[in-house]
Amino acid sequence: MTPSTLDLPAMLARRRPGYSLERPFYTSQALFELDLERIFYRQWLYAIPACQLAKPGHYVTHRVGAYNLVLVRGQDGRIRAFHNTCRHRGSILCNKPQGSVAKLVCPYHQWTYELDGRLLWARSMGDDFDPAEHGLKRVHCRELCGLVYICLADEAPDFDAFAELAEPYLGVHELADARVAHVSTIVEQANWKLVWENNRECYHCSVCHPSLCHSFDVDPDIAGVRPDGSVAPRLQAHFERCEQAGVAAQFRMDPAGQYRLARMPLQAGAVSYTLDGQVGVQRPLGRVGIPDAGTLMKFHYPSTWCHLLPDQAMTFRVNPLGPTSTEVTTTWLVHKDAVEGVDYDLERLTRVWIDTNNEDREIVEDNQRGINSPAYEPGPYSPEEESGVAQFVEWYCDALQGAGQEGRQARQCVTRRTQAG
Repeated sequence: MTPSTLDLPAMLARRRPGYSLERPFYTSQALFELDLERIFYRQWLYAIPACQLAKPGHYVTHRVGAYNLVLVRGQDGRIRAFHNTCRHRGSILCNKPQGSVAKLVCPYHQWTYELDGRLLWARSMGDDFDPAEHGLKRVHCRELCGLVYICLADEAPDFDAFAELAEPYLGVHELADARVAHVSTIVEQANWKLVWENNRECYHCSVCHPSLCHSFDVDPDIAGVRPDGSVAPRLQAHFERCEQAGVAAQFRMDPAGQYRLARMPLQAGAVSYTLDGQVGVQRPLGRVGIPDAGTLMKFHYPSTWCHLLPDQAMTFRVNPLGPTSTEVTTTWLVHKDAVEGVDYDLERLTRVWIDTNNEDREIVEDNQRGINSPAYEPGPYSPEEESGVAQFVEWYCDALQGAGQEGRQARQCVTRRTQAG
């Protein structure tokens, strides 16, 4: 099956709402290539926390499908993204995952670029050569409240609507004043959509995530909006208490279903993601002000979900590597002046989500192995426990078709019913 022979319209037309997708959506190389072309090469993708590039000249490399990229902080303090390929004969410029440079210098023939992408020097290129025509190829790059997003499309979709909605929620965490405490990258041998589907429900949590359940509240009434669109009184009371203290908390969701933010309570008595539920970092991160404000849960398809708490923040990045292989990178952020061994213990800080990530990896890999069987057929989602999975699948199918506003509006009723997940 190739993209040219794939009958995607027929597959989407026979899809049953509220059911999982057909087997090729999770196994086919052709559909994986369509996912890249129509989603990952067109949408805004979360890349890194801005504090990972703390000083001018700090860079990281990143790969999205066929594209090799470099993100670098310039002398002006601005973070930019470029295609990691020299404009001479295409050599990779930066080979290491991260580092620090004064200039971007090609290791092949030493073409030298400024940190803003301008070509500064190229030896023996003749009198007619114009360096201004050979700067690095830029990638759209935006920083929002300390989170860096990129877009590979020639013309990027709107970012401002998301930024306007998210800023009141993200701003109080002051991620620009954070530093990276730890980074964990794992490869899950499963399709990227299975990674997301697993993330969008807690139907499995009480059995599969013992460490997480010390702090995360798995009660469906507390985990989100009910199937009828209402909010449980205890959850609404939590929202109101946070907002009276000046901390945005209520559910806010993109009409098309691509992103959502809400500040959710943890288990009674818990204030952070630790095994005892107590603070993981003694020095607060940001100005949330309410120790038990819970976790700001943000998702933004197709590349990231985040948990931001008064003492720490975690960003999760989803990067598809193949039809049945997905890279998941988790980054723990703490206040820039927090000292390991004094303000926090790294093992204690990271234990809950190291355990949870490994458990999720096993879950989705088992899910993938089951779907690989020709005996697999789509099954129904629980309307009480898996509404978030249904919402993700609706968004995915719209995005895969390149649906315009009319197509999205047709599914808004589904989005409103399932915005909790």
